[in-house]
Amino acid sequence: MATVRLDSITRRFNQNSAIEDITFTVPDGEFWVLVGPSGCGKSTILRTIAGLEQATSGELYIGETLMNEIPARARDVAMVFQNYALYPHMSVAENLAFGLKMRQAEVGTIQAKIQQVATSLNIAHLLDRKPKQLSGGQQQRVALGRAIVRQPQVFLLDEPLSNLDAQLRDGTRAELKQLHQKVGITTIYVTHDQVEAMTLADKIVILDRGQIQQIGTPEEVYHQPQNRMVASFLGSPPMNILPAFFYKGVWQIGDQTLPFPLAWKRQDGKNLNYQDRERFDLGIRPEHLHLAPANPDTSNLVNLPHLPNLPLLTITIDLIEPLGKETLIRGTLEPEIVLNFQVSGLWQGRVGDRISVVVDLEQLFLFDYQTGKTLIAAMG
Repeated sequence: MATVRLDSITRRFNQNSAIEDITFTVPDGEFWVLVGPSGCGKSTILRTIAGLEQATSGELYIGETLMNEIPARARDVAMVFQNYALYPHMSVAENLAFGLKMRQAEVGTIQAKIQQVATSLNIAHLLDRKPKQLSGGQQQRVALGRAIVRQPQVFLLDEPLSNLDAQLRDGTRAELKQLHQKVGITTIYVTHDQVEAMTLADKIVILDRGQIQQIGTPEEVYHQPQNRMVASFLGSPPMNILPAFFYKGVWQIGDQTLPFPLAWKRQDGKNLNYQDRERFDLGIRPEHLHLAPANPDTSNLVNLPHLPNLPLLTITIDLIEPLGKETLIRGTLEPEIVLNFQVSGLWQGRVGDRISVVVDLEQLFLFDYQTGKTLIAAMG
């Protein structure tokens, strides 16, 4: 096991940057997740660490060794790809043994390690089968086992769960977390799924357009996002972003208004130099929106914040998604301003209804409209 350090790593293709000035250090034994939208550069970072891509500039260290000129086969890292890349003509046991045979390990050592890894991954009963005889989840475990059996310094995972169905993915994700706790190998995991990132990671690296937006624990990046991109990327449903103008002491959102939060005045609102008609973006997570008491069918179904003069927004329901325990609602204040929130699964409503929603002002975020920088985070 070893630390992994990237120092100003840049990778360009024909003068276009896939990643730019990537700098972070993964401590020995930790599980870090690279997350972001498609094309943000996360797989390029992983391939650069593995030696499958050559950095245009910057330095890459594994442990204390500079890796820039060291070929992939000599880096002592193991990589699991999205498609598993198992040898179809080999049995599970032969797939697991392949890397050890290439290193000319003794037969007894190979057999012992295969049994140990196969038992830990619950695939010992599959050792004689070929990959085509396995389910997707079983193939994924074999791919993991082939990487683990080598006992590499670093474990690299490139969206290894994306080919699994939703239920199997949830179960395998839990097993993967338990496996890391057991083997303790420094792990860097790539995904576009923010739920995977939040549940697996010791630290999350959020990327967009080839640049790091924020690094932090799941709690830090969710509750204290540094900008609008991070805030709106994490969360399911995502954070609502509302275009707002400051006007005569209130927030103007379309043709509706919200009061200026008192907590902001106490916090640092006086340092923001608001100007009338100035444009900002307000952010509010779906879990901090609640049906107003005046709406039909809401009694005893939701926990409303006890606030005087409830701050309300009125929307038209465009979409209702029943999920059993809860129902997801999407509505519009006006065509370009959308609100997503959740209600009890017992709630009865219809598309086209006009309803009022209570906004928990203490949970509002304020973002700079031009740069997206977080100006004020929710009080939490």
